[in-house]
Amino acid sequence: MFFYNMNFSCNKYLSYKWFNDLICKSNLAESSKIRGCLIFQPYGLEIWNKIKNKLNYLLKKTGHENYYFPLLISITDLNKEYNHIKGFSKECAIVTHRRLNIKNKKILLDRNSKLKNELIIRPTSEAIIWNSLKKWINSYRDLPRLLNQWSNIIRWEMRPRFLLRNSEFILQEGHTVHSSKQEALSHSIKILNLYKYFIEKILSIPVIKGKKTPKEKFAGANTTYCLESVLLDGKALQIATSHFLGQNFSKSFDVKYFNKNGIYERPWGTSYGISTRLIGALVFTHSDKYGLILPPKIAPIQVVIISIIKKIEDNKILEKLVKKILVCLKKKKIRFFYDNRKRYNPGWKFNEYDIKGVPLRITIGKNEIQKGLIEIFRRDNRKRKHIKIRNIKNKITYFLKNIQKNIFLKALFLKNKFTKTIDDYKKFKQIFNSNGGLIYSHWDGRKESENKIKEDTSASIICIPSKSKTKSNFGHCIYSNNLSKQRVIFAKCY
Repeated sequence: MFFYNMNFSCNKYLSYKWFNDLICKSNLAESSKIRGCLIFQPYGLEIWNKIKNKLNYLLKKTGHENYYFPLLISITDLNKEYNHIKGFSKECAIVTHRRLNIKNKKILLDRNSKLKNELIIRPTSEAIIWNSLKKWINSYRDLPRLLNQWSNIIRWEMRPRFLLRNSEFILQEGHTVHSSKQEALSHSIKILNLYKYFIEKILSIPVIKGKKTPKEKFAGANTTYCLESVLLDGKALQIATSHFLGQNFSKSFDVKYFNKNGIYERPWGTSYGISTRLIGALVFTHSDKYGLILPPKIAPIQVVIISIIKKIEDNKILEKLVKKILVCLKKKKIRFFYDNRKRYNPGWKFNEYDIKGVPLRITIGKNEIQKGLIEIFRRDNRKRKHIKIRNIKNKITYFLKNIQKNIFLKALFLKNKFTKTIDDYKKFKQIFNSNGGLIYSHWDGRKESENKIKEDTSASIICIPSKSKTKSNFGHCIYSNNLSKQRVIFAKCY
């Protein structure tokens, strides 16, 4: 089970220190000695495994097959797609030598073992996958090809952020190949919608769907579609991306196939992914000053049972009642834990499960047993309710569904609270110099305006939204006053 000695301080609620402390105290993860690299604790890894299993199920339903490609990529292969490597060049970790020497009980680099062809630890896997696709795709019968991989990634971050920006993280990355441009484009949107469904329905995080500006798109992509969320502090977080790669990689890696008419064609590609950043988004979207608030669908423990009975003679009655409750929960396939540890008092346990964000807590006392009742505590709204033991099966299921919905609505309220439409640049700058948020404003499409706005406010264009907030798309750029075709969303982001 997932236990930790709790001593959570929330004096700086919503600060980055509060966020870091909460991740450690809730036993999700902790820092390692390597800057930007985390140690996932059992509780955090259990949440990730639930994300992985549920998303894996959805991807397999759409025809994806799981692969695993090597961690190392030859620099020769990476060089084949210039725009791709240009985008990742400053984040790459390089393997230059193949062995170490021991001298005077010290481990030293063997200078004579330098590699002729240096290797890159994957920042993403497009290069190595397309190198393999060249062998696998020869005919239209080989298409479409839908690959999925769960892998660890290295992108050397200059300013790492706990679970939001790490040098090493776990990535779900999809890579597909199609016979037509339209099929590839449709697949990019299909996956974006799949991510949206998963993130909103399972993680209860409301997102904004859109696409990136040319400046912010994925290196090597024609178009990057994205999902963005807003966190408790008003900053934005890119939560998922789906890239239409065009024929860029099929040209770079010389991938061709015979079409139905026996003519050589180049296929069209896509790639997309989510990462362990989702756990950071969960923490910084749903938590409060007491700790985590986990959506039931992803919580490792959905219901915890705690006894407040002190007398030993009452224990037999307690155990009989608990056994009855556990049978009901098992039948409903509810994830539960009966905490009967003697070394901790009930108050300590209440605090522990508050911090861990367990959705429901069942408390059993002598008075409740005599009346045939149990006390239910909801973590999302901190309300208590007494219910009859005979009704537990249906009531617990109802509460879990209601908590899932309520957590989403609270996050949606937060997103709407932080969302504003601004047309005055002075007011625009004032907002980003104080609270921040998501600002819908016009942009003229020029990189110069985009860069200048970021220089003035530290705010970026997080996406060009799929849906406009106003009936008319046309207006004037918030910065240059040039003609603008639509509003985009500005925010400070992680």
